[in-house]
Amino acid sequence: MINVAKQIGFWCAGAEEDLTVARELIGRGRIRHGLFFLHLSLEKALKAEVCRATNDLAPRVHNLVRLAELAGLPCVQEQLDTLAEMNAFNIEGRYPELLLPAPTPDEARASLARAEGIWKWLTSRW
Repeated sequence: MINVAKQIGFWCAGAEEDLTVARELIGRGRIRHGLFFLHLSLEKALKAEVCRATNDLAPRVHNLVRLAELAGLPCVQEQLDTLAEMNAFNIEGRYPELLLPAPTPDEARASLARAEGIWKWLTSRW
């Protein structure tokens, strides 16, 4: 039998840790790595929501929009747009041949601010 509460705890703890790492890396100018961890933080927070909504394990999916759909979250278009934007940082972190020009530090901070808004909304549900 699956211990869903344990799964949710795992995803929530990982989401918090990865957000801290994302902030630190972006603050030190490690933009690509920071944005990758930012995506990872949102992915883990969403997987906690999927577990909560389905009472089952989260799927091995990395697409943030899809995870929000699976969790049945009432996202507004702006949130969905931010999640879609964050998906690019997951791909860039895994597949270097697809590298796009690196975001500027200001663009990275703006992405961080938008993602933190979603992150706070997600974690307020915990």
